[in-house]
Amino acid sequence: MNIAMLSYHTCPLATLGGKDTGGMNVYVAELTRHLGPLGIHVDVFTRSQDDHVPHVVHCLGYGNRVVHIPAGPEVPLPKPELPVYIPKFVEGIERFASEKGIRYDLVHSHYWMSGIAAESLKKDWNAPVLQMFHTLGKMKNRIAQSPEEIEGDYRIQGELKVMGMADRIIAATQAEESQLEFLYGIRSDKITVIPPGVNTTRFYPIPEDEAAEAIRVPGSGKLMLFVGRIEALKGIDILLRALALMKQRGIFVDHPHRLVIIGGDPDDKTLSETAEMARIKALSKELGIGDLVIFLGKRDQETLPYYYSAAEVLIMPSHYESFGMVALEAMACGTPVVASQIGGLAFLVQDGVTGYVVPDGEPELLSQKLTQLILDPKLLARLGKQAAEYAQGYRWEAITDQIVDVYNQLRKQA
Repeated sequence: MNIAMLSYHTCPLATLGGKDTGGMNVYVAELTRHLGPLGIHVDVFTRSQDDHVPHVVHCLGYGNRVVHIPAGPEVPLPKPELPVYIPKFVEGIERFASEKGIRYDLVHSHYWMSGIAAESLKKDWNAPVLQMFHTLGKMKNRIAQSPEEIEGDYRIQGELKVMGMADRIIAATQAEESQLEFLYGIRSDKITVIPPGVNTTRFYPIPEDEAAEAIRVPGSGKLMLFVGRIEALKGIDILLRALALMKQRGIFVDHPHRLVIIGGDPDDKTLSETAEMARIKALSKELGIGDLVIFLGKRDQETLPYYYSAAEVLIMPSHYESFGMVALEAMACGTPVVASQIGGLAFLVQDGVTGYVVPDGEPELLSQKLTQLILDPKLLARLGKQAAEYAQGYRWEAITDQIVDVYNQLRKQA
């Protein structure tokens, strides 16, 4: 079976923590790696953003390729500027397929812009399309806190078009399935719920002292951890306010802790530094916790297990998460998670079992759960052990089998 995997706006090989890199990048790369051993060939097509990177890269195993298609300037572009280059992207994919003499049995597209490209390929190749959105524009607009965070109507209309075209849609959780049904009017029989997976050969518990020695975070005290893009919907300001409450109450006097933030580029002093990064750095100083917060910038997948294992707790105070892959990775490393009770996190984090969920936007309640954990080593150890056991149910091998079942169903229906 040959699969054309589309990840138009972001490359699955990109370093995580940037503006447009996150769980989707991991999903595409890991799924491709795990399809290979099953005898399924995958070409991942993405828009070329660097003319110094080879257009065809072999690094996902089993002959599977990442193909960087020139479509517009070969530099990173803001998302609103990307749709105009989708036709060029499609042309590049079809040219590659023709030159290589390969016929694709199915198109698996990720995010709505990839779905627009998939629509053209579906017509030209007569191939079924499996779509995954990863995030939804209408949901992001519901929690937007400023006009700048509002997704344009072009995205909403694009999502609706792709939903109508796709032969099947994968939702990461029952929450996303409900959002597709009630916000977009999609029939339930068109949706299959399959969660993302976790690579348990990479993410597993490392002894805390060994992990801490490997990463050598400056300063003293135990670690609390945030991993993700630096944007308002991640709720980092809520976490900082919770930390400030804990400091005011003297929690850190006898139990010193630091918060490590992985994501973005804290040392970028140019115009590319995001407004959100500047805002949260200023807020940490304003709250009097600048000495407790360490901004490390982006980190690659290979080093993340050390950070997860060295940390006592991972915190995800997000206002919106379709799933929350970072939480799953942390749990696989034996680290409890405290997360907002929203979206995929409400399903993924088992309250009182693998961590805790708290209402969105409540720094007081968040501070209480964090305090409870760091003051009780036995509780931390128990939740961490249970988290690692729970994460085994999301091994990529099992998740990939579910995806392949959908592939086979769509091929039979074609």
